[in-house]
Amino acid sequence: MNKNIQNVVIVGGGTSGWITAALLGKILGPSLNLTLIESDKIGIIGVGEATIPPIIHLNNALGISEKTFLKETKGTIKLGIEFDNWGQQGDSYMHAFGGIGKNLPFCDFHHTWLRSQQLGDSEDFWRYSLNYQAAKHNKFAKTPAGQGGLEYAYHFDAGLYAKLLSKLSQQQGVKRIEGVVENVLVDGNSGHVTSVQLDSGEQISGDLFIDCTGLKALLIEQTLNTGFIDYSHWLPCDRAVAVPCESVSPIIPYTRSTAHPAGWQWRIPLQHRTGNGLVYCSQYMTDEQAIETLLNNLDGPALGEPKVIHFKTGVRRKQWHKNVVAIGLSSGFFEPLESTNIHLIQTAAIRLIKLFPHQGIDQSTVDEFNRQSRIESDRMRDFIILHYKLNQKVDSPFWQRCQNMDVPDTLHAKMALFADSGRVFREQDELFTEIAWQQVMIGQNLRPKDYHPVAGSLSAEQVLELMKNLQTITDKQVSQWPTHDEFLASLYL
Repeated sequence: MNKNIQNVVIVGGGTSGWITAALLGKILGPSLNLTLIESDKIGIIGVGEATIPPIIHLNNALGISEKTFLKETKGTIKLGIEFDNWGQQGDSYMHAFGGIGKNLPFCDFHHTWLRSQQLGDSEDFWRYSLNYQAAKHNKFAKTPAGQGGLEYAYHFDAGLYAKLLSKLSQQQGVKRIEGVVENVLVDGNSGHVTSVQLDSGEQISGDLFIDCTGLKALLIEQTLNTGFIDYSHWLPCDRAVAVPCESVSPIIPYTRSTAHPAGWQWRIPLQHRTGNGLVYCSQYMTDEQAIETLLNNLDGPALGEPKVIHFKTGVRRKQWHKNVVAIGLSSGFFEPLESTNIHLIQTAAIRLIKLFPHQGIDQSTVDEFNRQSRIESDRMRDFIILHYKLNQKVDSPFWQRCQNMDVPDTLHAKMALFADSGRVFREQDELFTEIAWQQVMIGQNLRPKDYHPVAGSLSAEQVLELMKNLQTITDKQVSQWPTHDEFLASLYL
């Protein structure tokens, strides 16, 4: 099959479908006929309510102002993710966005902090994180670029975001069709999807199909039998129960992840409600126990009945197969521990635009798309596994299983290097930065045996004075900022 790609059909709406439609419409719209098929009869999972900083670039590319976005989606600011009880019971740390402290030449700040600890400084690593200090004081302010301000993302209502993107996409010329796909037609020679048939009997033909049907994976798996790479031997949680509750004041500017006996609970504060869920392993906790645990740990009254979601962590063997590209949950699933699922939609859509098969689908393009997708997935997989592997719990069979499991060689090497020397290196295009890895490893009590020699070149007096000065600078900045609630109120002035 080798013909110009003009008719693109997106099967499925929700966040994945409409992010894809909005980006394709914005960047390639004039040269394509874009159709999105969705049905109001089919619900969306809707647990993807926390994000990471690159979403700001997505909204900017789509021409969505921050004020409009936050008002329309009932959004709030996210400065990081706090992890409670992940190392030992009672431990707490944050994967805070942005930098920490002040780096020395060729030497990250945590090496200087490690030396200060040996010199008797008792301040924890996050004392030097501007994002952490702002988060814990419920502060937020936007500062001009280059002035050392906060790096942030958002919490928001995913359903409202999809509606905003739907409106924007249709204004750009994307055609929305209401209907349920009942049959997928495939060419007997090429194996390519030729059209989909709706419950109305209408057939929608296309040159390229984008599968945004969620965990159902209607095109990529049910039709093309692409195959699945199972990560559950490393990430054994296979269910989640979710329920919103009434919002409480103040609205904190960070996500909270709390470890429980057989999984963990998320708490995501929005303007109008708080999103809650419990991710757990069904081998160690029943659905009834999970629901009870979640309902007993809400900040306010539940706003509905808890919804149980079944999943398997892993990715498709090929996220692009034949003339079908899987984007969103149809391409694979990562539990929302580090708020990566919406980001994966964003990167997949951008990857498709960069590799768009203008004059026909060629295998080299498909292979490159899949190569990049696999690298992204593997690195993300390792970072999420890290949280489980580094726990030190002694009273939970689930967590002890995670402690004792073998991990991928790539993760083992990263942990060993940090344990020996405090070094961690970000591979090309890897999502999570060195600072992200440092925070999880330090936060979950993996302390290096040594620090970088550059940190040892300062005298003890210089190190301690540097630490004191950094604290003073951070405190001064944070004290001058408005509260997060005040920032949200300003959106409506």
